[in-house]
Amino acid sequence: MTKKDVIIVGGGAAGFFAAINIAEQNPTLKVAILERGKEVLTKVKVSGGGRCNVTHAEFIPQELTQNYPRGEKELLGPFHQFMTGDTMEWFEKRGVTLKIEDDGRIFPITNSSQTIIDCFLNEAKKHNVEILMNQSVKSIKNKNGFYQIETPHDSFSSEKIVIATGSNPKIWGLLEHLGHTVSQPVPSLFTFNIKDKRINDIPGVVVQNVEINVLNTSLCSEGPLLITHWGMSAPAILKLSAFGALKFAACDYKFQIEINFIKKSFDDCLDILKNLKQDLAKKTVFKSTQFNLPKRLWHKLVLASNMDTETRWADLNKFQLETLSNQLTTAVFNVDGKSTFKEEFVTAGGINLKEVNFKTFESKLFNNLYFAGEVLNIDAITGGFNFQNAWTGAFIVAQNIVK
Repeated sequence: MTKKDVIIVGGGAAGFFAAINIAEQNPTLKVAILERGKEVLTKVKVSGGGRCNVTHAEFIPQELTQNYPRGEKELLGPFHQFMTGDTMEWFEKRGVTLKIEDDGRIFPITNSSQTIIDCFLNEAKKHNVEILMNQSVKSIKNKNGFYQIETPHDSFSSEKIVIATGSNPKIWGLLEHLGHTVSQPVPSLFTFNIKDKRINDIPGVVVQNVEINVLNTSLCSEGPLLITHWGMSAPAILKLSAFGALKFAACDYKFQIEINFIKKSFDDCLDILKNLKQDLAKKTVFKSTQFNLPKRLWHKLVLASNMDTETRWADLNKFQLETLSNQLTTAVFNVDGKSTFKEEFVTAGGINLKEVNFKTFESKLFNNLYFAGEVLNIDAITGGFNFQNAWTGAFIVAQNIVK
């Protein structure tokens, strides 16, 4: 049996961040990462479209926590200890220059996730962190204050263990066997499948700022909307998918959304349309796009309002004006199913947060058993927030193990 001072299960973002910080703060500790695959940091590689969205330019802990449908309350204290600014400083100190984009997302200036991977691999090597591949954990036992870990090839023993395996049902099963409870995982970041003649044939159309309400719930969001081959995506949708993850799973991803494409009230919109009826009397409605909407979407909404391509503004009756105003401000769409958002598969679910001490990220049930990242029932909207949870938890774990 191989003995180590600290064993980290999971060679992803949280696992590497914990390992490097432990080894750097106490070089005498023997630290090993056990990775089940033949490669490490695979999720880092594909995140942010291969650019790695390391964190988000949100520098007030209270405001940062609002991006976590699960974990908002628990992360407030930890974010006072290690925050977005600390993440940026950590990477900059190790030679990774970062940049903040207009939407607040933060990337390496190289626009390549490989920069982050290289940084981690170099730091791990520099601080003698052992990285062991193809070590799929089969069992975790707690015996006389030591953790015994079995993989197909080896047995390990360690006094301290960090679980950083992300959304891994097998590891959750082993932790349940130990005595922890796990909130059942459901997908958290996904796009909406919608078949509707108002949006078919116009994939790639982006509306910069919409308001969306999920009917018969209090769920709402605003932001950019992207029309896709299968329905709708982009931040306005992904935010709803995260905050509504449990509700949507319960109704089998069949529900209705109401979209305000122009962020004006029905009455205000109607007044504007009545003025346009006078001002543009001789022009066709179809060809005179309004409200800065993409032309292809305007065409679809006009045709859905009891008009054809030749209908002139002057000829619009009360019913047509009201129907167009409805389509622009309260358009209802039926959602029927979901699709994974890129490769960034995030789940709601994981270790019950009541069983974790968030001053240390240590298990309340077992001494020297720590958690970092998505193995916990914490998840965030898209934009670098899931990584920030990983960095914060891993850093606090490292501090407490070194103590």
